[in-house]
Amino acid sequence: MVEPASLKAFEIERQPSVTDQVFELLYRQVVELQLLPGSKLSEVEVARQMGVSRQPVRDAFYRLSQQGFLLIRPQRATVVTHISEQGVLQARFIRTALEMETVRAAAGRLTVQEIGQLRHLVERQAEALDAGDKMRFHELDDEFHRQICVFSGHEFAWTLIRESKAHMDRVRYLSLSFGARSAFDDHLDIMAALEAGDGEKAAAQMRLHLSRLLSIISRVRETHGQYFAAE
Repeated sequence: MVEPASLKAFEIERQPSVTDQVFELLYRQVVELQLLPGSKLSEVEVARQMGVSRQPVRDAFYRLSQQGFLLIRPQRATVVTHISEQGVLQARFIRTALEMETVRAAAGRLTVQEIGQLRHLVERQAEALDAGDKMRFHELDDEFHRQICVFSGHEFAWTLIRESKAHMDRVRYLSLSFGARSAFDDHLDIMAALEAGDGEKAAAQMRLHLSRLLSIISRVRETHGQYFAAE
């Protein structure tokens, strides 16, 4: 009989599937507004352009629809959804509730190594900011928040957040042209509270950080109103 402990001798690292790769590419194109709200997508055409079969495209479409990026209509074209202001505000509510708790929990248990990992992410954000690389900054922003969830011992919270934040992602991306520096400064404040082990201050800084979306969304809507749904 194989001893259970021997199963720890190796780990299988999962490689991204074709579906994962199609999903990530389409996700980036929607968030970066290369695929504008209202754009029509065809499984056949996307599969042809990417050089893959239709099944991974169909699966990626489904995942994107579950996150609110695509509207799949039987016997009709799949379309990129317009941004829902209500969806943005709902996502902010969910993120605030969950991330105040995860950052509070993380502050009390972070190791020196984990603090170093978060600090490294902040440094890479600074590099992306200086380079004017909005998508890279957006990705590192997400990774900073995700890692806090992981280090808090509640990684499942990020799964719940990601499932609800599709509309928020596009607003955040559009806001980076004027709000990236403010977002970065907020991360520095959150980082300082985490390094000090002050859970209450970290939670308060996280609330402030996520509350900025309330003013951001009105500014984005003024300049990109055509991307928003009529609600």
